[in-house]
Amino acid sequence: MDGFVWPLLGIIAFILVLRPLLILFQAGLDSLSFGPGLSVLGLFRVHKYTLGQSLSFFEDDFAGRINQKQMQTTAALGELLMELLNAVSFAGAMVLGGAAVMASSDWRLSVVMFGWLALYVLALRWGLPKIRALGKERAEARSAISGNFVDSIANIATVKLFAHTDRETGEAHKTLMRFREAALKFGRQVFKFRIVIALLAGLLPVALVGSSVALWLSGDAQTGAIVTAGILASRLGAMTGWFSFMLMGLYADIGTAEDGIATLAKPYTLIDNPDAREPVKTSGDIRFDKVNFSYGREDGGGLSEFDLHIKAGEKVGLIGHSGAGKSTVVSLLLRMREVENGSISLDGQDIRALTQDGLRQQIGMVTQDTQMFNRSARENILYGRPNASEAELMAACEQAQATEFIADLEDNKGRKGFDARLGERGVKLSGGQRQRVAIARVILKNAPILVLDEATSALDSEVEAAIQETLSSLMESKTVIAIAHRLSTIASMDRIVVLEAGRVAEQGTHSELLAHKGLYASFWARQSGGFIGTDECV
Repeated sequence: MDGFVWPLLGIIAFILVLRPLLILFQAGLDSLSFGPGLSVLGLFRVHKYTLGQSLSFFEDDFAGRINQKQMQTTAALGELLMELLNAVSFAGAMVLGGAAVMASSDWRLSVVMFGWLALYVLALRWGLPKIRALGKERAEARSAISGNFVDSIANIATVKLFAHTDRETGEAHKTLMRFREAALKFGRQVFKFRIVIALLAGLLPVALVGSSVALWLSGDAQTGAIVTAGILASRLGAMTGWFSFMLMGLYADIGTAEDGIATLAKPYTLIDNPDAREPVKTSGDIRFDKVNFSYGREDGGGLSEFDLHIKAGEKVGLIGHSGAGKSTVVSLLLRMREVENGSISLDGQDIRALTQDGLRQQIGMVTQDTQMFNRSARENILYGRPNASEAELMAACEQAQATEFIADLEDNKGRKGFDARLGERGVKLSGGQRQRVAIARVILKNAPILVLDEATSALDSEVEAAIQETLSSLMESKTVIAIAHRLSTIASMDRIVVLEAGRVAEQGTHSELLAHKGLYASFWARQSGGFIGTDECV
């Protein structure tokens, strides 16, 4: 009888005390600690790291796919940690407690249980790695769906313009079918694994109870051993089934996390030097010294042995054929990409010795393809200088001829004027309105270097004339680099630089270049209504 009492008391203590305490501990961690904080912290850190990637990282992927991987990865890592805690706290205690109870009843039953556990571990080693690999494939296919869908939605105007709704639907169907196939492969492996685990769960009570009965019949065990074996077998069978499914989810999460990490955790390709410093009192003197950059290609493009000195306060226009290197000059100056050979200096300092943010704070830029956030008009303009006063904000908008149309804005939630949201990528504004907002943003930034890349290309003639006056006043006392198709907009620059095959082909004033009768003169002769022929210069 004594051999029956102590095992029974052990079982009761585990079921009534230890197990509830473990469950409450896990629930507290989930609800009060890891649940509210882990996903937020993880997503914040992943997003922060992603924003530090170079421009080429984002050019090589879909915005929607990157975001989907951010969400998937942080969710999977959170689930992974919680399930590991469950495994250690609950399953570990159950197995060790069961082994102790069995040993106190009859050590030979412990041997049977550990023999079964060996089979169980072999089953896990067979099934879980496959689930992990297939989970990774499924995660990749799922993120492709988001990338495909966001790409279609972000370019919906183009989709409708070319009447390709059916085409986009077909592409979406192909992506979904790839995900379905990946999900089916994952599901088939999961189903096989569950069959093996179910068979093992059925084997455990047979092995333990059968062994205890055999020992009892031979007179080597007491009746209490049979009862103990039966109770523990049922509990351990249920626990190991749960544990298997938990591990199955855990390994699927590992696959998902691995897929996301492979994309998101790539090392930075463009970083600040350890001793990088902030620029101090920038005057705007810029020098390109034998700069080479080919975008990693061998077929040309970019810059080749490029030399150019722009003095502080000088206004320089850049023109040339498409692919001559104009945009590359600006991209390298902003250090969006790193020079392959040579150097670029600002006020005599190699820009690689400066922090990237510090360098870019010295440069204001207005591009042809103006980008807006889906935030209020006020927030978009204050992006140039977030701490600017309301009076400074209004003055910048007045200069950019933007006040009138902003006052008439209203979004779908009834917010008006400067509080109205501009829509994704500023879709609620016309091209000219977006450029005026961008100009207001740069006016507010008031950087010593100004880069204009077709800054007035989307404006009508009347507004352009007013904006040109604004830009003329804005350019005072600044170093200016202007890229333009419309030569009339740069004819008054201090110097015009003509690029050809990544080198400086000609440079001089408008009059000097016309008198030289070279490339610039041919561009000027071919333009119609102020535009250069597209076969000559872009």
